[in-house]
Amino acid sequence: MNTIKRILGIFWLLAGPAAIALLIYEAWARITANPVQDVYLPWVIIITIFTPIAIGLMIFGYYALRGEYDS
Repeated sequence: MNTIKRILGIFWLLAGPAAIALLIYEAWARITANPVQDVYLPWVIIITIFTPIAIGLMIFGYYALRGEYDS
């Protein structure tokens, strides 16, 4: 079980930056596709709210990788 926790720790550690990068890419694609509409504010709010969540996932993955959750 501890090995599974460590493998999932690697997954969470990599999923955080990937999610942030994907979110920024999607925002950039949507904003450049329709620059006339006022779409900046919703994307800024979404990125601002989701970034600390993704950082929390990375911290969780770091601790799982280090073995802090082993019994």
